[in-house]
Amino acid sequence: MIQKDNQIQVAIVGAGPIGIELAVALQQAEIDYRIFEAHQIGYTFTWWPRETTFFSSPERIAIAGFPLQTTDQRHVTGEEYLAYLREVILQTDVQIQTYEPVQAIEKRNDHFILHTLAKDGPKTYPARFVILATGGMSAPRRLDIPGEDLPHVTHYFDDPHAYFQRRLLVVGGMNSALETALRCWRAGAQVSLSYRRPDFRRDRVKPTLLMDIDNAIREGHIQFLPCTQPVEITPTDVCLANLSRNGQLTGQTQLFRADFVALCTGYVADMHLFESIGVSLAGAEQVPHHDPTTMETNIPGLFVAGTAAAGTQTRFRRFIETSHVHVQRILDTLESRLEAG
Repeated sequence: MIQKDNQIQVAIVGAGPIGIELAVALQQAEIDYRIFEAHQIGYTFTWWPRETTFFSSPERIAIAGFPLQTTDQRHVTGEEYLAYLREVILQTDVQIQTYEPVQAIEKRNDHFILHTLAKDGPKTYPARFVILATGGMSAPRRLDIPGEDLPHVTHYFDDPHAYFQRRLLVVGGMNSALETALRCWRAGAQVSLSYRRPDFRRDRVKPTLLMDIDNAIREGHIQFLPCTQPVEITPTDVCLANLSRNGQLTGQTQLFRADFVALCTGYVADMHLFESIGVSLAGAEQVPHHDPTTMETNIPGLFVAGTAAAGTQTRFRRFIETSHVHVQRILDTLESRLEAG
């Protein structure tokens, strides 16, 4: 089905915080736009563990000039932030085409063609400009080992209650792994923590989590298995390979009993739309080439916004709070181009 409507001035792909903030800015500037989201708004936050709080303070993740108030003046949870995003949309009447993933984008002379898959079938939209605000955490970073897809193995931590009085092996050593281990231990799980390094990256982990995990390990509440990594998972055990302090395999393994396995190994960005249309992606992180003053990629008329501008981050530099500036940079560029005709 081909849309018969007039060409869209600006198409936004992704309805996370920065995508929504862009939509509000375009609407206030009276620039025609459409915003497409493959799932529901703020989808990433829907698979956060319940009651998990942001590291950033509320004023730093507020968008579009709407204050983010909390009852206790502390950091907000994922659930509270989703409610806030819904309220911003209700107050601004921003229209979002949810559950309509953009499957491909073509460049046609001076415009783009977006191919989507709506619930009533494929659709095609012409657009003069495109902004990709697809985020940086689309899917889990897989280990690609045997048994990774067994039913008792998860990449998404949900509810610690599921692990009450069961043996849980948590894999990872960054913030999400430490929080998973601590919350599950406090919910009554027998928790062990496997990490490929001899110690945590203390310059990259939230200080309060470090203090908490250090105490739990020292007091014997959580078993720490440094310099180990899973190489195979079975229904009852995990085969852990031993690593040297510099991360090299020693050739030795140990079999570790576990009822459940939580792989807190991080997430990767989905860069397939960038790649398919010809955006240059640099390095292992697949950072899209772009002009930081305008956020325009090497494809004229195609922009990147939010954490997608950093690809798959191995050391996080881009967050919601550091991406608000992208909105004004893109808006200024679009207004200039549209005024010029």
